[in-house]
This record gives sequence, C-alpha cells and structure tokens, in this order.
Amino acid sequence: MFIDYVTLMLVNMAAGFFVLAGFLTRKEGEPTQPWAPVFALVGLVALITGFRMTFTWPLPGSYNVAFGELSALFGGLMFATAGSLAKGLDLKPVALYGFFAGLVAIVVGAQFLRLGLSKTPLLTGIGFLLAGIAGLGAYPTVRCDCRKFRLAGAVVLVFSGLIWAFIGYNAYWLHIANFMKR
Repeated sequence: MFIDYVTLMLVNMAAGFFVLAGFLTRKEGEPTQPWAPVFALVGLVALITGFRMTFTWPLPGSYNVAFGELSALFGGLMFATAGSLAKGLDLKPVALYGFFAGLVAIVVGAQFLRLGLSKTPLLTGIGFLLAGIAGLGAYPTVRCDCRKFRLAGAVVLVFSGLIWAFIGYNAYWLHIANFMKR
C-alpha cells in the first residue's frame, strides 16, 4: 500500500519555522534552555521522516530527494540546536551548517519553479527559497546578534512557515478524502 507522510513533514517544518521565529524574537536575556525540548521534538520528527523517505522513496521520483533529504537536513539542524541550547553551547557551528542546508533549499526551490513540480509549483518553490534564505542568514544572525537582523530572519521564517502550513493542511484535507478510497 502506498504510504504518504509528507503531510506530517510539511506541518512539522512549518511548526519548526514558527518555533525558530519565536526563538529569534525572544526577549533579551531570556534563558534559552527552555527552548531545547521543542527544537528536539521538531528535529526528531524531521529526522525520522526525512531518513525514512530518503532511504525508501515512497513518493514519485524527485519528490523523495526534495522532501526527504531536506527534512533530514532540517531535522539535524533542529536536533543540534536543541542539544546546543540544552548545554548552553554556542550556536555558531550549527548556524554554519544551516548555511549549507539553506543552499540546498534554494537549489530545490529553483528546480521546483523551473520544472513546475508539485500541484502548486510557485508556492512550493517560494517556500523552499524562503527556507533557503533563512538558512543562508542563520550564521550572520547568530554571529552579529543584532535584534533587527533577528527580526528580519523571523519574518522570512514566518512567511515560509505559512506557506508550508498552507500546503500541509491542504494536503491533510485532500489525503484524508483520497486515501479513504483505498
């Protein structure tokens, strides 16, 4: 039987982007350790589903690469962020990794736009591109610790999160109706 859990991946990614935006906009001096469990939760879901999709290819063709591999990268970043926050470590090394994951998201977003992939290629492509821009900005955001830069990053994350939430919740609506017939 065909199993499609990309809905879970999309909503988890949206939640992760909103969590990250909330973290970036927290009050100065607020402790960071309480954020660790939610980063770990998002990371765990993204890692499990991303690795499973990467190794089993349950979706048609290149969608497994786009959603599976990027979910694994995102999950790794979120899980590493959780560990760093829990132990009070510097986030710069994790953010540097985010730069490279952001480049992948930009490549994937450009290909979705170029090839017209998915039922909503423009929206999906923009979602990937915004996620990529957030990844590219991760290191400078952590490095300079400028409130305006963090707010700009949070805005990009919220817009990307809104796109993934819209696509994900729509997919849940459609999947429940379509999979009922199987």
